[in-house]
Formats: sequence, structure tokens, C-alpha cells
Amino acid sequence: MDRRKCGRTGGDVKEGHWDEQRGGWLSIPGAPGAMGSDAAPSWLETHWARPLHLALTFTLALLLLQAVKLYLRRQGLLRALRLFPGPPTHWLYGSQKELYLEKELQQFDVLVEKYPCAFPHWVGAFQVLLNIYDPEYAKILLNRRDPKIQLGHKFIVPWVGRGLLSLEGKKWYQHRHLLTPAFHFSILKPYIHVMNDCVCRMLDTWEKLCTQDSSVEICEPIRLMTLDSIMKCAFSVQTSSQTESFSTNYFSTVTKLSELIFYRLHSYLHHNDLIYRWSSQGQEFQALCQIARQHPAKIIQERREALKNESEQDKIQKKKSPDFLDIVLCAKSENGEGLSDEELEAELNTFVFGGFDTIASGLSWLFYCMAVNPEHQHQCREEIRGILKPGDTITWDHLDQMPYSTMCIKEALRLYPPGITIARELSKPITFPDGRSLPTGMIVVLNIWALHHNPAVWENPQVFDPQRFSQENSMKRHSYAFLPFSAGPRNCIGQQFSMLELKVGLALMLLRFELLPDPKKPPIPMPHLVLRSKNGIHLYLKPFY
Repeated sequence: MDRRKCGRTGGDVKEGHWDEQRGGWLSIPGAPGAMGSDAAPSWLETHWARPLHLALTFTLALLLLQAVKLYLRRQGLLRALRLFPGPPTHWLYGSQKELYLEKELQQFDVLVEKYPCAFPHWVGAFQVLLNIYDPEYAKILLNRRDPKIQLGHKFIVPWVGRGLLSLEGKKWYQHRHLLTPAFHFSILKPYIHVMNDCVCRMLDTWEKLCTQDSSVEICEPIRLMTLDSIMKCAFSVQTSSQTESFSTNYFSTVTKLSELIFYRLHSYLHHNDLIYRWSSQGQEFQALCQIARQHPAKIIQERREALKNESEQDKIQKKKSPDFLDIVLCAKSENGEGLSDEELEAELNTFVFGGFDTIASGLSWLFYCMAVNPEHQHQCREEIRGILKPGDTITWDHLDQMPYSTMCIKEALRLYPPGITIARELSKPITFPDGRSLPTGMIVVLNIWALHHNPAVWENPQVFDPQRFSQENSMKRHSYAFLPFSAGPRNCIGQQFSMLELKVGLALMLLRFELLPDPKKPPIPMPHLVLRSKNGIHLYLKPFY
């Protein structure tokens, strides 16, 4: 047999020849059975090998570049914070083990003693916040023009729009200038009757529910009451949000929206807009935003139409108690321009969002402080009984006759501030009184909880002591030691409105009930969009007959 045609064993026929020197069968290039390096490349290798190789190389280069950028960023942050010692951190998840959500407030009570004035809080490996809780530090930060950090506020904008809460620069100043008259004392005075009515509705309900054998969870009813009050002050809405039909609509909508925003803040994957938009929570959030914005938008449109009628316009201007919307609709800037419908809607939503939950938080914790401090509760009640009798309607003139009750309200706001933090992104370097400084771009968080519980500022900070706010002691204290409503040019525009409702709520409550704590259900303070209790606040209510 011809060895060029077959192997030595008489096996399969192959195209090739026998190499005597190598002692092996060599294939003829291009033959059907040919193997080895001379084989023709496949179609995939011809058309895709080089592009795939380039794509892989490009991807690896990008990843390497990103890794270098993150490394340099971390090194830059470490250098910037070298003068600020803090709790131990993990290279990947930062300080989260030390400051996890459920124990965060309790941990701060310890850390403020260990690290005077400030300490860094690492959120992962490449983001860090400098927590400050010293009055001088707070004064410097709050009197600058640094912008608020956009991370949290951009999550709120789809619901409330761009109002005072999220605006910056000239636009913020213009809105603040137009809205300030709506919180003047002359405007707030008639609101006291609205608040009186709303609080009495809530107390009437509690009087039917309370028994000696069971405590009452007060947080949700108070939230309903403050929403009822703020809706009437903002829009002159006559429907009571304390009725079942309303609570299952607007109240449940804004409550769910607050929950979704809070959980998004603590779900770092959902910080990405695209991922969140296509998630089930994101789709629910978008649907609820549309529902929440329908009601204010409809009211604005109806009021705009009414103002086109001159006689209706005269009525609004002559109203003894114009609501928030009346005032803002008629407000004009120096060049004669008012707010657009979109801007009006944003400010009304901001008023509701920023008002009802913060006031509800303050009032709930105030009642709790009264319950666990019966001697101060008794003293407040005696003061209130000196100016009001059961069944009386509280008036504006009564408010100045409640000095001890006012001190108790302020002490409750110190121990349990509704707004826990204020954050700024530095637009230029900052130097603190002790000489330590930070560069542009750093995020500084004024931790109001830590400031109010700082033993270097407050003696025995965990003790409820209203005398801290006597006139004499207040004059001795640093003006930035007590900041429940912030301070500086961006302080809370509605702080007088809030104090008004807290005074009305406390006076009417103590006239009708003795408050007692439920020892089996102590509240657990927990940071949310406002300060809340993880398990609610349960009190025994003992009516006075």
C-alpha cells in the first residue's frame, strides 16, 4: 500500500506522506484530515477574536482606572480627616458596624464623649461624613452658604417638588422672601382656633378609647391630627383627616411615601435612579407621587380660577384668617412676579411634608416626657389651670402665660429633636475654632441629637430638666447649643407655627388627661425622616371628670 495514502497499520486512509527521519505521519496542508497549526481559522476566530480582545482590554483598563480613582479618593479622604480621630472602620463597609441604624442614637451618646467636637463616619470605603456636635462648629457651618447635599433631597423632589427644602442660591432666596409673610404673627393668630378644634377632636376620640387596663399608642393619632391641622391652615380644607375615609387616602399615601424615601436612603443599590425606577418600590413610589400631588394641584387650580373674579379676589384680601395658599398666591416679588403653579405646588407640598410629621414627632415625645416626669407634668397642669378652665378655648393671649410649659416643651425638643441631622457639602474650605480644617467637597453633618446630648454642652444631658431654659440659664448658654429648628439664614421658616401647635396640644391634653407611661412598652428612639419610636409610644391616659 502506498504510504502516502494510508498509515502503517492499515487504518483509515489519510492524505499525506510518511517521514522516515521523524518516524511519523505528516499531513498535507489543506487536506481534509489535516490538523495542527496549518489548519484554516474558523469564521468566529476570523471575525470576532480581535474585537473581543480589544473590548476585554478596554474593559480591564476602565476597571483599573476606576480602581485607581477610588484608591486616590480614599487616600485623599484619609488625608483630609487625619486630624479627626473616630471609631474603628472596616476597609469595605466603613463604620456601619459601629453605627448601625437601630443603635445609632445610643452609640452617639457614647461617641460624643470619646471624640470631642467631631468624628468621621465612613459609609462604605469611599464615602465619609464628618459628624459635628459642638456649638462653635455648628455656628461656623450654619452661617455659611454651602449647599445641602443632594443625595437625600433628590429622592424627595418627585413628591414635593423643588421648594424651600431643596432650592439653593437666588431661587431659594426669592421663595423665602415671598413665603416669610405667611408665617407672620398676625397670620398665625387665627390658626390657633383651627389647632384647638383639631386637638379636641383627637382628645374626644381618646376619651372613648382609653381604659385603665390598656395603654394607647399615641403616635399615629397625633400624626393624623397634625395633618388635619396643617391641611386646614394651608388650604382651608374642611374634611377632617381624622375620619376614616380621609386617613385611608391622603394620609396613607404620604405615610407610605415617607417610608419609601427612608428605605431608599438606606438601600445603596437604589440610589441609582435607573435601578430604582424599574424596581417594584420605585414604581410604587412614582404612582403614589402622582396621587399625592393631585390634591394640592387641584386646589391651586380652583383658587387661581376664583381669583380671576374681582369680587372673589376682594373677598380673599379681606378675609380675617387667610390660609397659607391665599397669602402665597397674592405674594409678589419686587419686579411684580409671583410663583408659578409648579412652584406653588412645590411650596404647599413642602409645607405639608415639612410640617405635619415634625410637629407630630415633637408632640408625641413631649407627651412621653410629661408621662415619665410626673412632677413636671403636675406643675404644667397647675400653670395651665391658672389661665384656662375645662372646656375653654385657648387663645393667642394665653400662650404668653405659659412660661413653665414652654420650658418643658423646649426641654423635650432638646432630648428628642424631631430633625436629627443637617448636612452640607462644602463649597469652599472650612476652618473650625480649634484650627482643624476640611477641603472643598467634604460633607459635614451637624448631628443635632449628639449636640443636644453632648455632656460638654449640657450637664447631665439625659436628665429632663426644664430649668435649663429659664431666662437666666438661657442667657449663659451658647446660642448654637439648642437647635431644634436649625439656625442661621436657612433656619426653619415654620418654627413659630410649630411652637404654637405644641403649646396648644400640651395645654388641652393636660386639662383633660393625666399621662402615665406603659412600663412594658418603653419607646425606642430611632432615626427616620424625623425622630420616631421603633415600637410607637404607649401611654395610659387617665381622664379628669
